[in-house]
Amino acid sequence: MNPATWPRLFDTGPIFANPVTAVVTATVAALLLLTIPVIHLLARRGMIDGQLRDELLLRGRSWMVLAPLILGPILLGTAWTIVAIGLLGLLCYREYAQATGLFREKEVSLVVVLGILAVTFAALDHWYRLFVAVTPLTVGSIAIVAILRDQPRGYVQRVALGVLGFVLFGSCLGHLGYLANDPGYRPWMILTFLAVELNDIFAFVVGKTLGRRQLAPNTSPKKTVAGALGAVVLTTLLVVAVGGAAFRGTVLASPAHLVALGLLVAVLGQFGDLMLSSIKRDVGIKDMAATIPGHGGLLDRFDSLILVAPVVFHYINYFVGVATSRPPHPLTGG
Repeated sequence: MNPATWPRLFDTGPIFANPVTAVVTATVAALLLLTIPVIHLLARRGMIDGQLRDELLLRGRSWMVLAPLILGPILLGTAWTIVAIGLLGLLCYREYAQATGLFREKEVSLVVVLGILAVTFAALDHWYRLFVAVTPLTVGSIAIVAILRDQPRGYVQRVALGVLGFVLFGSCLGHLGYLANDPGYRPWMILTFLAVELNDIFAFVVGKTLGRRQLAPNTSPKKTVAGALGAVVLTTLLVVAVGGAAFRGTVLASPAHLVALGLLVAVLGQFGDLMLSSIKRDVGIKDMAATIPGHGGLLDRFDSLILVAPVVFHYINYFVGVATSRPPHPLTGG
């Protein structure tokens, strides 16, 4: 490592230089402090029943853990963020492998895990050529190791499940980690998480209020057309309102770009949710795991992020560039 590596990876500069980072962090902290007292107040006044109170308390306590785990690495620096995204990918793959039975294919799972680690290393070293190369190399390796048992029956299923697992939890999520190499990553990433999480909430609230016609009854019976359209509108407005500050000084701060980005996040976030619902319906389970009380597994909570991550990365990279001002290879010095 050269002397500039430590400050480069751990971002010792001003954490709250962008107002989006400061305002969202302060707002989340305030909400976490007020959530439990407000729920108890609503229950005492009879505005919510005991069952709903217990469910809200369970979800509220879970968010008191989740929110710091999301914001903490982003605030601490590039390396913490990339490692956290890599760990999230590994844990999500673990849930997926257990749900689909892929964990029994140890050779395939080993290649997927090594692929996720390689994506994380490439992001840490700002080694974009390696980052791009890891995906086809890992896919090819999965296809090869699935042959080694000399059991043609089930070969396509083993390879397909392995490739899908790596692409979703290694490649797709890895793009969010690579974004952290840019000096302006904090407000970009916070905006992405904020938009994705509120997109789910908007769809739920609008669907409960105005929803009549089901969106995909066989895949996710509770989702409605009104909820989906309402989420698209509200999430796009959110990205337009917050994105100007997050992307200030760049071409992406223009209303046209923010509308386009908001639409992409809203639509792909909902497709990510439906994608996981399809997997769960296919394998016959309700939740991917019970990791987070009140939410299910990590995949149940972060499914909407999977398809959004690469699109946000490439949209920013195409119009602005990601980490173009920073020299590559802070770890290897290549």
